[in-house]
Amino acid sequence: MQADLVELLERHGLTPQGELRPLGGGDIAAVYRLTTAQGAVVIKHDAPARLAGEAEGLQALRAAGTRLVVPVVLAQGEGWLVMEALEAVSRAAGDEARLGEGLRELHARTGSEHGWPRDNACGSTPQPNAPLADGRAFQRERRLLPLVEACRARGVLDGRLRSRLEAIAHGLEGWLPDAPASLVHGDLWSGNVLFTPQGPAIIDPAVYRHYPEVDLAMLTLFGSPGEAFFEAYWNGAAPADWPRREALFQLYPLLNHLLLFGGAYRSGVERTVARLEAA
Repeated sequence: MQADLVELLERHGLTPQGELRPLGGGDIAAVYRLTTAQGAVVIKHDAPARLAGEAEGLQALRAAGTRLVVPVVLAQGEGWLVMEALEAVSRAAGDEARLGEGLRELHARTGSEHGWPRDNACGSTPQPNAPLADGRAFQRERRLLPLVEACRARGVLDGRLRSRLEAIAHGLEGWLPDAPASLVHGDLWSGNVLFTPQGPAIIDPAVYRHYPEVDLAMLTLFGSPGEAFFEAYWNGAAPADWPRREALFQLYPLLNHLLLFGGAYRSGVERTVARLEAA
């Protein structure tokens, strides 16, 4: 174990017992589990700026005071982030409803501006968060257009599809109303949801404030929570334009996957663009 990590742990009252055990899911950061005399911890080793953004996000989610479980940040050092280890168990009856209720509570924490005081990252992609008062402008200037340009520069986006994406970005004011900016997890795919003995938990955030459907669209992009989740979240009927918002807010993660992993995600981008054009 590296000396700087041992020193960080001991400085925060954590006594290592045994060696670091690699965990899956560390495609970007190296992720480990470690037993300490004070309990099990999860340790990430990555670029300091990315880890600082994640730590701030975890602290913001905990401060929101919802029923969702969020791991405690125990220590931060240069290139290290140490968190409480959560016990993952099988999903229990009522967990999906509790996840929906907790996410509704999170999204009720709103602010006047879309964005966040610091930039962070979605996966390994830098995520610009400079605040804007109008949510349509934020989605266009901080999410869609930067990724469209990054994909063009990498050579994974042709001119015709680029033009269609730019038309969508510049047409948001024509149908999407402005709204208060909800606190969102920002990268809420199914792998960042755990079920624990204390209830549903959310991990690995990329937080900012924006339309709440950002989190819902990510959850439905690679799988979908069950009916109980949506009944609890909507607390009644879903908004009439949810399918259109779902398609819009799936464009950002799809473009990010196209940027990171290449042409296999192009068809997903094209299908989603076609859904928005048909709407």
